[in-house]
Amino acid sequence: MPKALIAANLCLLVLFPVSWMAPLMRAGLLPLFGLSEISILSGLAALWDDGEYALAALVAVFALVSPMVKTIVLTLIHLSRAPARLLPALEIAGKLAMADVFLIAVYITLAKGLSVGRVETAWGLWLFTGSVLVSLGISMLTKRAVIKG
Repeated sequence: MPKALIAANLCLLVLFPVSWMAPLMRAGLLPLFGLSEISILSGLAALWDDGEYALAALVAVFALVSPMVKTIVLTLIHLSRAPARLLPALEIAGKLAMADVFLIAVYITLAKGLSVGRVETAWGLWLFTGSVLVSLGISMLTKRAVIKG
């Protein structure tokens, strides 16, 4: 397994948690007042506090659990500690994380379309999206390396 692939995957073990705390968007009711920063973790906390336990659990699985499990299992495959036959399941985990990125984008688009205030994307959205896409790329390259033997 190429060392650069292993190193990139290990970087995701740091980048994903950073992306959970980073601001995904800034939102506010009126342009004159400051905008509140919303991260994945603050969004989860708000859902939980509002009694939306099922939705909070789904977001937690898609945004937190799925990417980290995928990254850890890929690391184990890279280090020959897990069988390569787990790769198809990892593709599903990657798609779940990408679904979360899609939902965040839909929410931002809806909020902007309703003109109920102001919503701006922030750097955390790009970090989370980039991390998910890098993870998908690492999965594809790992699959290709395993097939080549």
